[in-house]
Amino acid sequence: MKTKKRKVDLVVISDVHLGTYGCHAKELLQYLKSIKPKTLILNGDIIDIWQFSKRYWPQEHMQVIKHITGLIGKGVKVYYVTGNHDEMLRKFVGFRMGSFKIVNKVVLNLDGRKAWIFHGDVFDVTMQHSKWLTKLGAVGYDALILINSFVNYFSQKLGRGKISLSKKIKNSVKSAVKFIDNFEETAADIGIDNDYHYVVCGHIHQPEIRTIENKQGKIEYLNSGDWIENLSALEYHDREWKIYKYHDDLIAKTWVVHKNNYAYLSQSELFENLMMEFRMNGK
Repeated sequence: MKTKKRKVDLVVISDVHLGTYGCHAKELLQYLKSIKPKTLILNGDIIDIWQFSKRYWPQEHMQVIKHITGLIGKGVKVYYVTGNHDEMLRKFVGFRMGSFKIVNKVVLNLDGRKAWIFHGDVFDVTMQHSKWLTKLGAVGYDALILINSFVNYFSQKLGRGKISLSKKIKNSVKSAVKFIDNFEETAADIGIDNDYHYVVCGHIHQPEIRTIENKQGKIEYLNSGDWIENLSALEYHDREWKIYKYHDDLIAKTWVVHKNNYAYLSQSELFENLMMEFRMNGK
């Protein structure tokens, strides 16, 4: 018996990092298969263009793309908000195909309240002024996630739970904690100055919903997290926001994703496949 899809008004996902070893594409695909969204916002770093040199592109990663283009073919509104790992797409901001659009930000009216949605890398001073250093950090982070997967494999074999090395590092390093706080407060301050009710970001891989106040007012700050560690998203339905967490979703885990052999594609082969997919669904 086929499981009924859950209706959601708006879904925001970010920091999927397709094309990296740490990406949980299968779990994301199960989640996407389990829902029926009216609008889907891909809030940056969906395809990790920085890491394409590794030529790592499993079939499950392409299946995510195919599912999203299938939603576009059905008329679901899909916004691709550019991030720093997929910044090459900023050349195509304004591109439209059916219900699909590439943008730098999205402003939506949600039941009379304005939501400002963008990736958030604009607040990352290191990214702006030392891009080579940030890319080096991205490679290190990806290596850490790969090491973490081996650690968790043996940890589970020994009957212990999973651990997140990067979370432990982020939570223990004061500068990382301060960066996250500054990021959230900066986004909130600008949102308040522009009379938004919600500011919705990604980038820092930290799922969150909280009210932030300053002398000028208050705003609801939201972050969709990521699909590397947290496997999280934001959902807006019936006038209410919530953080979705795959690990707590027993229904999504029942959706079958057919296993395929891994395919290793070059950049040109990957983009050719992507363009073919968009052309097929854009007729």
